[in-house]
Amino acid sequence: MLYNSIIILTIFATAAIGAVLGYLFRQRVSKKKLDSSENLSARIIVEAKREADTIKKEAVLQAKENLLRLKAEFEKDTRERKLELDSLEKRLRSKEENIEKRIDSLSQKEATFENREKGLLKKESQLEEKNERMNRLISEQTEKLEKIAGISSEEAKNHLIQSMEAEARREAAMIIRKIEEEAKRTADNKSREIIAYAIQRYAGDFVAENTVSVVALPNDEMKGRIIGREGRNIRAIEAATGIDLIVDDTPEAVVLSSFDPVRREVARISLERLIVDGRIHPGRIEDIVKKVQQEVETVIRETGERTSFDVGVHDIHPEIITLLGSLKFRTSFSQNVLQHSVDVAYLMGMMAAELKLNVKEAKRAGLLHDIGKAVDHKIEGTHAAIGADYAKRFGESPRIVQAIATHHDDGLNNTILGVLVQAADTLSAARPGARREMLETYVNRLEELERIANSFGGVDKSYAIQAGREIRILVENEKISDNDAVMLCKDIVKKVEAELTYPGQIKVTVIRETRVSDYAK
Repeated sequence: MLYNSIIILTIFATAAIGAVLGYLFRQRVSKKKLDSSENLSARIIVEAKREADTIKKEAVLQAKENLLRLKAEFEKDTRERKLELDSLEKRLRSKEENIEKRIDSLSQKEATFENREKGLLKKESQLEEKNERMNRLISEQTEKLEKIAGISSEEAKNHLIQSMEAEARREAAMIIRKIEEEAKRTADNKSREIIAYAIQRYAGDFVAENTVSVVALPNDEMKGRIIGREGRNIRAIEAATGIDLIVDDTPEAVVLSSFDPVRREVARISLERLIVDGRIHPGRIEDIVKKVQQEVETVIRETGERTSFDVGVHDIHPEIITLLGSLKFRTSFSQNVLQHSVDVAYLMGMMAAELKLNVKEAKRAGLLHDIGKAVDHKIEGTHAAIGADYAKRFGESPRIVQAIATHHDDGLNNTILGVLVQAADTLSAARPGARREMLETYVNRLEELERIANSFGGVDKSYAIQAGREIRILVENEKISDNDAVMLCKDIVKKVEAELTYPGQIKVTVIRETRVSDYAK
């Protein structure tokens, strides 16, 4: 028990001693740290003062350098401006000297001009005096000649003129007679030669434009499928349609050739459907061609019926209706024959109404006058004779048959109905744009011409006239001068040439008008 108490006391005593020693140790360490912190702060303050002095010195030096640099730049600019002013002053002095020299030369020229003017006035007065003397001498000589001849100068002039006129008329009559005789000798041969040349020049273009159709292909591989193994597909197409199928080097296209426009249309539609379908073999070709033939026949019949109904011509034989509908696929000098027939029918109706004739009969003759063109590639003879034969065969009246047969005959045996058909046929064919382009193309070209002209600044109005052969442009005279009008005309010509495709040439006329008006009060 005592032993335990001693141990406990010993422990407490040891702990107390350790606590006292620890306290003393911490005090000592704290004092050392405090001293070191004071020393460190003193050193930092000293270093800060040194850095501040250094920065201050550097700032002063930098300010001095900037001041010196600005001073040098200012002196440089001052020198340059001084040099410029000196050069300007020299140039001004030289110009003043030149102006003084020119003034001196002008004054000398003015003096010389005045002297020359005085000399010219003197010469002019001398010439006037000489002219007066010459006139007096001429009048005296004329009076002497009139007394000798016994006639006045006016009578002599009239006599001379009359004799010269009579001689000129005799010579002109001889020349005219000689030309007429020579023309009679050479007219027949020359006319045949001209017609032969015209046929020769136009035949190739006509055949190329009116006997072929082009079918576009999705790719060149389709050509092989159209030809088929050993050419069986192309032979089947030609046998079923009766046309020639041309496969050449033209990229992604084949050509259908035939003088029969209906067959060519059947072949075109059939080939397009075969290409879309993708199944191209002889059996499929025959089926497609039969279906398309039936569809085209239906289209022809419906077209003929609709056309006769629109024109107001009824009770036409079905065979003639078929011939009339076939004209939809027929062209003559690039003019659609069906549209041409409708135009002639309307013109015939108007002319018959003015002449108090039978309007329905006149329209009927005009509508049927070209039905022979539907089969003239199959039957020999002129289309007028063929059409008259068909009209007679299917029950048309003798007056209609006679008008169809003679609508290209200039003989005296023509009837009044035939003369009207001939006149309406000529009017429809001669209408601007009828035989070289369809109505839509014709109107589009007129609109394009006016659009091009209106796209330029300063243009007030523009009018396409002469069936698109001429365009007249009115400009604003406040914005466009005469010289500008010339350049505007050239610019419009260049733009028309670049953007439009047209046969022949187009005349561009720019009109600049100045109007001045006032009021009388």
